[in-house]
Amino acid sequence: MSERVTEAQALSDRLIAIRRELHQHPELSLEEIQTTARLRQWLTEAGIRILDLPLATGLIAEVGGQQPGPTIAIRTDIDALPIPEQTGLSFASLTPGKMHACGHDFHMATVLGAALLLKAEEASLQGTVRFFFQPAEEIGAGAKLLIEAGAMAGVAAVFGAHNKPDLAAGLIGIKEGPLMSAVDSFLIEVTGVGGHGALPHTTKDPVVASAAIILSLQTIVSRWASPQEAAVVSVTTVRAGEGAHNVIPDRVTLKGTIRTFNTAVHEGVKERIAEIATSVARAHGCTVSVSYPLQGLPSVNNHPAAVAVAQRACEALGLPVAEAVPTLASEDFSLYQVEAPGCFVWIGTGCAFDWHHPEFRVDEGAMSRGAAYFAQVAVEALATFR
Repeated sequence: MSERVTEAQALSDRLIAIRRELHQHPELSLEEIQTTARLRQWLTEAGIRILDLPLATGLIAEVGGQQPGPTIAIRTDIDALPIPEQTGLSFASLTPGKMHACGHDFHMATVLGAALLLKAEEASLQGTVRFFFQPAEEIGAGAKLLIEAGAMAGVAAVFGAHNKPDLAAGLIGIKEGPLMSAVDSFLIEVTGVGGHGALPHTTKDPVVASAAIILSLQTIVSRWASPQEAAVVSVTTVRAGEGAHNVIPDRVTLKGTIRTFNTAVHEGVKERIAEIATSVARAHGCTVSVSYPLQGLPSVNNHPAAVAVAQRACEALGLPVAEAVPTLASEDFSLYQVEAPGCFVWIGTGCAFDWHHPEFRVDEGAMSRGAAYFAQVAVEALATFR
């Protein structure tokens, strides 16, 4: 076992206490005021400097800079979800209807642990390690806010991680190339002519048109996209009428999500959605508008040089490594990778319930390994990206 892992394990009790406090007080995206305040307090108590940036929630801290060298970044997310907790844990959420059901409390404690480890060796760091405590990951807005505030200025490489319940606790999942999907939301508004439910022949029924559009959209994946390319098109919301059983409405709204790994496939899917919605609506005598109301995210795409850093860090620490399996979930960490080479990995937490489940849990013992991983990644990256 490496010395760094031993040092991280010595922090285990403290990291568990921090994680449990954060778990008890979850805050939703862009509401992370108390979470930010506690992080600021812990970092300040450790003598870690915090950058003065125009952020309403979240913060950026730095360690190092006493010797010349590059700046590398390590990122954690800090927001929770609007999910009522059902774990029965003694430190369960004290805020009704809100829960750290994606493990961002685990992430915060892990990255804070890495900051504490690196602070202890600050004088020897060949450059600067910048820590992003990022708000609003769950709504895909936080990375953009940090980038606009100057977080990536001068950053040579960026690293991050997400817990993975289906991997053994402490196992690090690493993969070069696409790991998480690009994502877009779509909005389809189908407009027809409403009327009495007993007289459908006097209407142009947008409900029937919408049903046909929903079914036809499924052919994009089954008959347009290559079987070798992952793609998902899911209609997730259908809104029509005001609840009257005998009124055919004049408008139906459909919302959904697109997930792909390949940029060309992603743009092609968007074109096909518009083509199908327009032609099917026209066949039913209706009109349609298609829009993409939320800013989409690119794929999390791990750079070879950053992946090599992650692999060397695990080898140096003796941490177990597995080939990471990609997922069609998305992550705004990808926006940092547009700015600089980056690597995003899984940290196994070995628990039964997956992300966003009301009984979601983590194996807290994995936090010390995660802290050691990030600290070692920082040292390896500073030597690599000079």
